[in-house]
Amino acid sequence: MEKTHRPAARVICLDAAHRLLLLRWRDPHSGAWLWEPPGGGVEPGETPLAAARRELAEETGLDPAAVLDRSVPVDRDVWWNGRHHTGTELFFLARFAEERPSLSRTGLLPREQASLDAHGWVPWGELDALPDPVEPPQLPALLRVLAPDGPWCSAGGR
Repeated sequence: MEKTHRPAARVICLDAAHRLLLLRWRDPHSGAWLWEPPGGGVEPGETPLAAARRELAEETGLDPAAVLDRSVPVDRDVWWNGRHHTGTELFFLARFAEERPSLSRTGLLPREQASLDAHGWVPWGELDALPDPVEPPQLPALLRVLAPDGPWCSAGGR
Protein backbone atom coordinates (compact mmCIF):
# COMPACT_ATOMS: atom_id res chain seq x y z
CA MET A 1 0.00 0.00 0.00
CA GLU A 2 1.10 3.52 -0.76
CA LYS A 3 2.16 5.72 2.16
CA THR A 4 1.55 9.45 1.70
CA HIS A 5 2.09 12.61 3.70
CA ARG A 6 -1.09 14.62 3.59
CA PRO A 7 -1.34 17.98 5.31
CA ALA A 8 -4.89 18.33 6.53
CA ALA A 9 -7.11 20.51 8.68
CA ARG A 10 -10.12 19.56 10.78
CA VAL A 11 -12.76 21.60 12.59
CA ILE A 12 -14.14 20.78 16.01
CA CYS A 13 -17.62 22.30 15.92
CA LEU A 14 -19.42 23.15 19.16
CA ASP A 15 -23.05 24.17 19.41
CA ALA A 16 -24.61 26.32 22.15
CA ALA A 17 -25.12 23.25 24.39
CA HIS A 18 -21.48 22.08 24.04
CA ARG A 19 -22.31 19.27 21.62
CA LEU A 20 -19.67 18.27 19.08
CA LEU A 21 -20.40 17.72 15.42
CA LEU A 22 -19.08 14.38 14.21
CA LEU A 23 -19.51 12.91 10.75
CA ARG A 24 -19.78 9.15 10.30
CA TRP A 25 -17.70 7.99 7.34
CA ARG A 26 -17.27 4.56 5.82
CA ASP A 27 -13.90 3.90 4.27
CA PRO A 28 -14.72 2.96 0.68
CA HIS A 29 -11.77 0.56 0.56
CA SER A 30 -11.95 -1.32 3.86
CA GLY A 31 -15.60 -0.76 4.74
CA ALA A 32 -14.65 0.36 8.27
CA TRP A 33 -16.79 3.06 9.92
CA LEU A 34 -15.51 5.96 12.01
CA TRP A 35 -16.69 9.26 13.49
CA GLU A 36 -14.58 12.31 12.78
CA PRO A 37 -14.79 16.11 12.87
CA PRO A 38 -15.28 17.77 9.47
CA GLY A 39 -12.13 18.48 7.49
CA GLY A 40 -9.73 17.20 4.93
CA GLY A 41 -6.68 17.87 2.82
CA VAL A 42 -4.97 21.21 2.40
CA GLU A 43 -4.77 22.06 -1.30
CA PRO A 44 -1.51 23.40 -2.83
CA GLY A 45 -1.19 27.14 -2.09
CA GLU A 46 -3.96 27.02 0.53
CA THR A 47 -3.41 27.83 4.20
CA PRO A 48 -4.61 25.30 6.77
CA LEU A 49 -7.16 27.84 8.08
CA ALA A 50 -8.54 28.38 4.57
CA ALA A 51 -8.70 24.60 4.09
CA ALA A 52 -10.56 24.16 7.39
CA ARG A 53 -13.11 26.81 6.38
CA ARG A 54 -13.51 25.37 2.87
CA GLU A 55 -13.89 21.81 4.11
CA LEU A 56 -16.43 22.87 6.75
CA ALA A 57 -18.55 24.61 4.12
CA GLU A 58 -18.26 21.70 1.65
CA GLU A 59 -18.98 18.92 4.14
CA THR A 60 -21.63 20.59 6.28
CA GLY A 61 -22.83 23.87 4.76
CA LEU A 62 -22.11 25.55 8.11
CA ASP A 63 -20.78 29.11 8.21
CA PRO A 64 -17.01 28.94 7.60
CA ALA A 65 -16.55 32.30 9.36
CA ALA A 66 -17.24 30.48 12.65
CA VAL A 67 -13.83 28.78 12.42
CA LEU A 68 -11.40 30.53 14.76
CA ASP A 69 -7.78 31.01 13.71
CA ARG A 70 -6.15 29.17 16.65
CA SER A 71 -5.20 25.53 16.02
CA VAL A 72 -3.62 22.52 17.69
CA PRO A 73 -1.41 20.11 15.69
CA VAL A 74 -2.03 16.37 15.94
CA ASP A 75 0.22 13.71 14.42
CA ARG A 76 -1.96 11.32 12.46
CA ASP A 77 -1.30 7.84 11.12
CA VAL A 78 -4.46 6.63 9.38
CA TRP A 79 -5.64 4.40 6.57
CA TRP A 80 -8.26 5.78 4.19
CA ASN A 81 -9.41 4.46 0.84
CA GLY A 82 -6.57 1.94 0.74
CA ARG A 83 -3.85 4.54 1.33
CA HIS A 84 -1.72 5.04 4.41
CA HIS A 85 -1.71 8.74 5.33
CA THR A 86 0.75 10.18 7.82
CA GLY A 87 1.44 13.72 8.85
CA THR A 88 0.22 16.55 11.00
CA GLU A 89 -3.36 17.72 10.94
CA LEU A 90 -4.26 21.04 12.45
CA PHE A 91 -7.46 21.07 14.50
CA PHE A 92 -9.41 24.33 14.63
CA LEU A 93 -12.47 25.28 16.67
CA ALA A 94 -15.80 26.64 15.41
CA ARG A 95 -18.54 27.79 17.78
CA PHE A 96 -22.19 28.13 16.85
CA ALA A 97 -24.67 30.23 18.84
CA GLU A 98 -27.61 27.91 18.16
CA GLU A 99 -28.17 24.32 19.21
CA ARG A 100 -27.66 21.63 16.56
CA PRO A 101 -27.36 23.85 13.48
CA SER A 102 -28.71 22.17 10.34
CA LEU A 103 -26.27 20.68 7.89
CA SER A 104 -26.27 20.77 4.12
CA ARG A 105 -23.92 18.38 2.33
CA THR A 106 -24.41 19.74 -1.17
CA GLY A 107 -20.71 20.56 -1.58
CA LEU A 108 -19.60 16.93 -1.45
CA LEU A 109 -18.56 14.98 -4.51
CA PRO A 110 -20.75 11.94 -5.29
CA ARG A 111 -18.13 9.47 -3.96
CA GLU A 112 -17.80 11.53 -0.76
CA GLN A 113 -21.58 11.71 -0.39
CA ALA A 114 -21.75 7.91 -0.71
CA SER A 115 -19.15 7.45 2.06
CA LEU A 116 -20.90 9.78 4.52
CA ASP A 117 -23.57 7.84 6.38
CA ALA A 118 -24.72 10.24 9.07
CA HIS A 119 -23.81 13.11 11.30
CA GLY A 120 -24.46 13.77 14.93
CA TRP A 121 -24.31 16.60 17.39
CA VAL A 122 -22.90 14.47 20.21
CA PRO A 123 -22.75 15.54 23.87
CA TRP A 124 -19.09 15.42 24.88
CA GLY A 125 -19.80 12.92 27.66
CA GLU A 126 -21.24 10.43 25.15
CA LEU A 127 -18.20 10.12 22.86
CA ASP A 128 -17.36 6.71 24.31
CA ALA A 129 -20.90 5.46 23.61
CA LEU A 130 -20.69 5.90 19.82
CA PRO A 131 -20.88 2.58 17.94
CA ASP A 132 -17.69 3.15 15.93
CA PRO A 133 -14.25 4.62 16.72
CA VAL A 134 -13.83 8.37 17.12
CA GLU A 135 -10.87 9.89 15.32
CA PRO A 136 -8.61 11.22 16.54
CA PRO A 137 -8.48 9.45 19.89
CA GLN A 138 -7.03 12.69 21.35
CA LEU A 139 -10.37 14.51 20.81
CA PRO A 140 -11.11 15.04 24.56
CA ALA A 141 -7.63 16.53 25.06
CA LEU A 142 -8.09 18.79 22.03
CA LEU A 143 -11.35 20.07 23.52
CA ARG A 144 -9.57 21.02 26.73
CA VAL A 145 -6.99 23.05 24.80
CA LEU A 146 -9.22 24.69 22.17
CA ALA A 147 -12.22 25.35 24.43
CA PRO A 148 -10.99 25.57 28.03
CA ASP A 149 -14.30 27.11 29.12
CA GLY A 150 -16.29 23.93 28.40
CA PRO A 151 -17.67 21.36 30.83
CA TRP A 152 -14.89 18.92 29.87
CA CYS A 153 -12.48 21.08 31.89
CA SER A 154 -14.48 21.05 35.13
CA ALA A 155 -13.60 18.89 38.09
CA GLY A 156 -14.58 15.31 37.47
CA GLY A 157 -14.53 15.73 33.69
CA ARG A 158 -13.20 13.07 31.35
